[in-house]
Amino acid sequence: MSSANCKAITKSGEKCKLKANSSGYCHIHDPEKIAECEAKQHLPEMFADEVSAKSFSQRRGLKPISEIIQIDSMNDDLRNSLWNVLSANFLLEYSEKLSFAIMRYSGIDIDNFIKYLWRNYFKYPLDNLPRESGASVNWLLKYFQKCQYNEVYDFLAFTINYFRTPELVEDINFVLERELAGYRFVGGVFTDITNEQEIQMLEQAVDDKNFPAVSSHLKRSLALMSDKENTDYRNSIKESISAVESLAKAITGKPKATLGEALKVLEVSNKLHPALKNSFLNLYGYTSDEGGIRHAMLTEPDLTIADAKYFLLSCTSFINYLKSKI
Repeated sequence: MSSANCKAITKSGEKCKLKANSSGYCHIHDPEKIAECEAKQHLPEMFADEVSAKSFSQRRGLKPISEIIQIDSMNDDLRNSLWNVLSANFLLEYSEKLSFAIMRYSGIDIDNFIKYLWRNYFKYPLDNLPRESGASVNWLLKYFQKCQYNEVYDFLAFTINYFRTPELVEDINFVLERELAGYRFVGGVFTDITNEQEIQMLEQAVDDKNFPAVSSHLKRSLALMSDKENTDYRNSIKESISAVESLAKAITGKPKATLGEALKVLEVSNKLHPALKNSFLNLYGYTSDEGGIRHAMLTEPDLTIADAKYFLLSCTSFINYLKSKI
């Protein structure tokens, strides 16, 4: 513990007379302590009401991010929801008929699709294809439930490209977005919208114990974005921005500064390039104008998961950059 006095200035304009700890501030003016308290006070009312219904792992932020944003795995919710798209569009109705019944989807005979799938995707002998439609669909369901996550995407791509139905693509992409999968079907293929580097970047920031308030804001942003029953993209974006504010205040030792003021201090100290400062202030300005999400008195704008995810990843990237400069 340092014997020097706290270097903070009180509201009266005088130097604080309390003893400083290792941060150079007393326990009252320590930026990290203040940021922690602010983070707790900013907990959205909705999240506070719902917190008791969440699992321990969800509440404590212990669930791996790679399981929340699914890029190299597939949980049951996502897998079952994708199957339900196929079932609702044509497989359920087809399974209730005999294989010789004339059933069509988007003008294409489903019976011929099943045979084509058996012959060209699985490459099995047609002699082994179940003769009744219900039995063949049941076989496909068992395969779908047990195959690897990448094989699910292969199967879906094969099916979508066979029927070429815009509605089927729309339904599949809706499920992928809702369940936070890292892929979308675009241009005939499943393409990445989240990569492993972004996941690692987010995990690095969230797991950093040196800045608990920053970690708290990022965890809450992710939780609000990924809560499928009560998604709150507006407050998720606010938490992402608050994480940057918290770090900037901690680095500059100015707990009362705005984000703009803190970034100017970092620019003067040569810890932040002017172009980077201006680019982030422009992004921050977007979230602060009268159409932005920080203007609490106006009608909430029509935000989507894409908006929330963009801000979460952008703010996380900026946070990791600032940490590398200190």
